[in-house]
Amino acid sequence: MKITASKQAVLNGISIVSGAVPVNTTMPIQKFILISASGGKITFTANDSDLGIETVVEGSIETAGIAAIEKGMFMEAVRKMPDGEMNIEVGEDFTMHIRNEEQKIDLSIKGNSGEDFTSLPDIEKEEPIEISMLTFRDMVRQIIFSISTGNESNKVMSGVDCIIYGDYMRLTTLDGHRVSIRNVDFDKEYKKQEVIIPGKTLSEISKILQPDAEKKVLIYITESHISFEFENTVAVSRLIYGSYINVDKMIKSEFQTSIKVDKKKLMECIDRSTLYSKEGNKKPVIIDVFDDELEIQVAATYGGQDEHIDIEKQGNDIRIGFNPKFILDALKVIDDDEVSIYFINSISPLYIKDAEETYIYMILPINLN
Repeated sequence: MKITASKQAVLNGISIVSGAVPVNTTMPIQKFILISASGGKITFTANDSDLGIETVVEGSIETAGIAAIEKGMFMEAVRKMPDGEMNIEVGEDFTMHIRNEEQKIDLSIKGNSGEDFTSLPDIEKEEPIEISMLTFRDMVRQIIFSISTGNESNKVMSGVDCIIYGDYMRLTTLDGHRVSIRNVDFDKEYKKQEVIIPGKTLSEISKILQPDAEKKVLIYITESHISFEFENTVAVSRLIYGSYINVDKMIKSEFQTSIKVDKKKLMECIDRSTLYSKEGNKKPVIIDVFDDELEIQVAATYGGQDEHIDIEKQGNDIRIGFNPKFILDALKVIDDDEVSIYFINSISPLYIKDAEETYIYMILPINLN
């Protein structure tokens, strides 16, 4: 195999597929990227059995071929090359040579044939769900932080519940302390379906999506897999089997108190409260809502906080306690300048949501007693 491509094009290709290269694995081949030069296309592929990503890299092919190269060494070697065009050649012993002819540089990496490399599964494709790259990227960004991690006994909670309700999509995550929901409307109707997508899959895909409102992601769903196609990239992931918690039964619509508050001021205030929530001495943020003010208090052995923020309030006064990190996580991903927060009572969750309910964040309180 002999190809020519720019340093940046190769690095972009490696970066795109890297999300499917596991950090720890008992299968050494999963640490490799499969490079294929055939049919006029240079393709990079990585696959950890749960998630596979394939992307086409811009360049020219002098000699077709295929080889597998360890990702870490490949990426570092390319990074250390000068900018501009590179020649990449793989011989019969599958040693890769990365060359810059002008500066007389030749870096070699031992590879292998890739015979035991697992290709991306072929999935049956019916009508795709179409959504803009920007919208889908934002949807994932706004819910992925509340996914359950480190819970090997319940894989369902490590996934994202994806429901297609005809003309709109809903993504949901939860971790036992909070629920995050993001809705988006379509301009057409799709078949109703519900699947659980691994959180890692959506996290990695959101990293490589461009914030482009014009370009589309095509989503294909089968019984066992989900596929995402955008620009020159295809990502195929296994789905998680199981039933997700029915969050509709958890979400309330009647509240005793609601407030509107400047998001930036509230974020800065709660961020200051984390000074007193150090590891091993976690203190709740105490929120008091009265008149047209929101008061935030934290008391610790080494100090404390007492701040007041102007608000628009409807309903009853209320005092309630929360983990400040959970509120901050939600506020950080909301793009609105002003947020609405709804309270039921001092022992029930608070809700941060917009009027159209395109996003809903439900956060459990801390018992102040």
